[in-house]
Amino acid sequence: MLGQLYTKESTSTKTGFSFEVLPPLKGTGTATLFQTIETLAPFKPRHINITTHRAEYVYREVEGGLVERQRIRRRPGTIAIAAAIQQRFNIPVIPHVVCSGSTKEDIEYMLLDLQFLGISDIFLLRGDKAKEESMYQPTPGGYTHAIELIDQVNRFNEGFFADSTPIKVKGVPFEFGVAAYPEKHEEAPNLESDIRVLLEKQRRGATVAITQLFYDNEKFYAFVQQAREAGVTIPIIPGLKPLTKLTQLATVPKTFRCDLPFALSEELLRCKSDEEVKQVGIEWGINQCRDLIAHGIPSLHFYTLSAVDSIRQIAEAIY
Repeated sequence: MLGQLYTKESTSTKTGFSFEVLPPLKGTGTATLFQTIETLAPFKPRHINITTHRAEYVYREVEGGLVERQRIRRRPGTIAIAAAIQQRFNIPVIPHVVCSGSTKEDIEYMLLDLQFLGISDIFLLRGDKAKEESMYQPTPGGYTHAIELIDQVNRFNEGFFADSTPIKVKGVPFEFGVAAYPEKHEEAPNLESDIRVLLEKQRRGATVAITQLFYDNEKFYAFVQQAREAGVTIPIIPGLKPLTKLTQLATVPKTFRCDLPFALSEELLRCKSDEEVKQVGIEWGINQCRDLIAHGIPSLHFYTLSAVDSIRQIAEAIY
């Protein structure tokens, strides 16, 4: 179904809308998450992506003044949240399946659980490095690159477990999307090599790519043109996130390895409060989206963390 969301028939009348949510923090419940979906559901999202977060180390003081290192998962429940959203809102869900923090067996069980739930669209990513790592390190028994994860999913679709044992009863095959990076992945030596990786993901079955967030449409258009010239034919959907806080002027370029256009940074530098930044972010987002729509982009994808109300206002202006 994933590929069908971006066929000519589904995109010929109106630019699509989709967004990504995070599973709730451990112990906080689903109220805030469901409120996010209720806020954005009137814009008829084609799908909702659900992130997966790896476990991480925390340090806690124990008796005798000692410090104990424990591994915890702050945002569990990607599959359960996917099922809850699908049941409550009847909106297609696309859970993330990631290499980061997962073994081949972990991934296999996730695929089995998703099949039991009738969820066959997934998003395959390497994922982020652990906070305590200076560079990405694969989990023992896991993968270094997203292409290895793609190969496991393809073998699963063919009817084999990771250890090559045949699956007695095959379910509906998974269809998968992948990530793309208009300003290249932080670990790629150059944009050309990064596009070759995207082309290889397509060759191995990816049916859509959603980009990392960006604020300069010209860089997105140049990336798409270069990808097309290299042979990438799958839909490339822009990933967008309006700025909402003063601190993001410094943190967003560093965290997401993207440049802020000079005109945007000049506006942000004049801001004295988060509310002023939020208004600049909304105005920039509206103009950015209108320009993308004018260029015939089939759908827009939004990252919702700390930006739900801004996305609502942008969507009201452009849809």
